[in-house]
Amino acid sequence: MADGRVDTKATWRAGPVSTALFERALGVIPGGVNSPVRAFGSVGGTPYFVERARGARVTDADGNEYLDYVQSWGASILGHAHPDVLAAISEAASRGTTFGAPTGQEVRLAETICEATGCELVRLVSSGTEATMTAIRVARAATGRTKIVKFAGCYHGHSDALLAAGGSGVATLGFPGSAGVPAGAVADTVVAPYNEIPPIDDTVACVIVEPVAANMGLVAPEPGFLAGLRAACDAAGALLVLDEVITGFRLGRGGAAAHLGIRGDLSTLGKVIGGGLPLAAVGGRRELMEQLAPVGPVYQAGTLSGNPLATAAGLAVTELLPPERFDDLAATVDVLAAGLREAISSAGLPVQIPVVRTLFGIFFGEEPVRDFDGAKQSAASGLYERFFRAMLARGVALAPSAYEVGFCSLAHTGSDVAQTVEAAELAAREVATAG
Repeated sequence: MADGRVDTKATWRAGPVSTALFERALGVIPGGVNSPVRAFGSVGGTPYFVERARGARVTDADGNEYLDYVQSWGASILGHAHPDVLAAISEAASRGTTFGAPTGQEVRLAETICEATGCELVRLVSSGTEATMTAIRVARAATGRTKIVKFAGCYHGHSDALLAAGGSGVATLGFPGSAGVPAGAVADTVVAPYNEIPPIDDTVACVIVEPVAANMGLVAPEPGFLAGLRAACDAAGALLVLDEVITGFRLGRGGAAAHLGIRGDLSTLGKVIGGGLPLAAVGGRRELMEQLAPVGPVYQAGTLSGNPLATAAGLAVTELLPPERFDDLAATVDVLAAGLREAISSAGLPVQIPVVRTLFGIFFGEEPVRDFDGAKQSAASGLYERFFRAMLARGVALAPSAYEVGFCSLAHTGSDVAQTVEAAELAAREVATAG
């Protein structure tokens, strides 16, 4: 604050209702949560349990309200409980929740995705993990090869072959991979440093990459990295798989591929295209996608794939995202990032606030982060956990992990950004004062 006062008394702990719910959850759910990062293991304390949400804010079971920069890990680009999305879900539910048969809505959503991304065919599934797993299977079938290349710190879901050196929750928990994954499952997985072009030869089926890395904090591709991957794949006859589960319909309607000018052979999408409900997709060139049954020999199926509630939500969201809305969101993120950078650095803390159009990250350190080693070095300082808790005490919810990114929604206003920056100034001073 301008008068130099420091709020040193702000502390955060979960309220009695959230605490009681977590204790009950520990008795019936492993670790008390259904996705590991939610347990607050890396930031300390008991997680708050959300009771309801609207727009830019969530309210926990104890009635505490937070400005939310998690936004369901990027799925809620319009903000929580958007009235048009709720209306679409309600109308769809009135006609039935699941049929196990094709619907017109899934055709319309597939057409929307193809038009926006340039994919010739898409297959709708229920999660990003399903999408990336399917893309790998298609790539192996199409090329007749088994080896895949991924990058350290990039997270592509929890299928066996892709967990090696994964970011997101894998990194948050300090795991190199996962127990229960046999050596044979990752024997053909090669892990390379992000932002470096690895050797690719005629044994490689595909290279899978987050075109903007968003599971080790936010790490942008350096100039030439993606183009170099494209060229190396072409030279070796390997396929390039763009994991746009986070960036698809987030950086723009065409995702990172359009924003950065990179062409993938296969792409995966999720989060935004489901409108907050479980839905994802894998898409690509016709001859590759026609490897999938019932046309081709690659089997993939899902009882709830193309679920009518999820496709209704996805259509409602994508219809509300003309190109100019992404420009609006990017402008909000730019103002927020500049404010956070100034607020934290003015407290004497070393900080990097990277921005890629509509995504922002927070790294504590003197140097920009370009790969997973840099992200781990930043996380090891312990400053993020302390800053996270100090922000939560002031009503601002960031991701409970130093390896995640920040998500603004179109519901975040200028006054929300100002409130966030003011909280960051106080939180940073508190962290710096504590030493």
